[in-house]
Amino acid sequence: MKKIFTHIGSLLLASGLTTGLYVSPAYSDATVPSKATTAPLSDAECAKLAEAGVFTAGNPVRCQRLSRVRFSYLSDDGVIRHDGQLVVLDAIAPNVESLMDELLERRFYIAKAQPVEAYAGDDQASMADNNTSAFNGRAVTGGSKWSLHAYGAAIDLNPVQNPFIDIAEDGTAQISPARSARYSVNRSEQRPGKSSRGGMAENVVDLFARHGFFVWGGDWNYPIDYQHFQIGPRSFVEALASSNADEGRRLIEQYTSLYSQCRSALTGGEAPGVSRKVCVGKVFDAMP
Repeated sequence: MKKIFTHIGSLLLASGLTTGLYVSPAYSDATVPSKATTAPLSDAECAKLAEAGVFTAGNPVRCQRLSRVRFSYLSDDGVIRHDGQLVVLDAIAPNVESLMDELLERRFYIAKAQPVEAYAGDDQASMADNNTSAFNGRAVTGGSKWSLHAYGAAIDLNPVQNPFIDIAEDGTAQISPARSARYSVNRSEQRPGKSSRGGMAENVVDLFARHGFFVWGGDWNYPIDYQHFQIGPRSFVEALASSNADEGRRLIEQYTSLYSQCRSALTGGEAPGVSRKVCVGKVFDAMP
């Protein structure tokens, strides 16, 4: 495994294909990554979520429908860490497993990934700490509807590199976390005289879609939520929540297969963004 990753890094450096990736020194034997694993939340874990205020009685999915995905990831200091955790809906846990494994294979870095109970459910604190997270039993930002994070059906990726930008009618922008304002509002990756910035969502949007996360907040007019990926539109997430885990997995597999087939069929030299737009559109058209 160490030789494989070292060889990949050498190829990337030789070809200049390091955009959005963190190329670290060769891994030591002590840092060989392990494959992601999933386990349903235990009653004790559910009790801790409730104690932290992350899960309440009114949550749109039962705690027993949530699973914890544990994974290794390449941190922004070039070290492979094995403490990554994302709590997600049981139906999408296999997709999250394979997604996190592939992010590591691609050497895409993640600053940290801890469940939001470590922040008592405080989304602002989690973002300020550049924490990648998933389940959080909260309402949408600035609204009253349940966030899709409350279903365990959304992931926020590297918030400092991928900020949330709310735009008022008078044009005033509020950027969260605040320290992103002078670092990552400019999304241009190839800037003369500037080094490449790793961990930016644009570089893995298609990868997320291939694993079922078809909606990216960076496509929205406002708010613009570069960190946000979700498994589909709200109606689809609600359908997953009302289905059992096996039925939900079959639905997700159906649509991820449709997306992959569409991408494979588009061989006319389309730009990646155009291909994703076309194929996500086909997926949405097929959804009930």
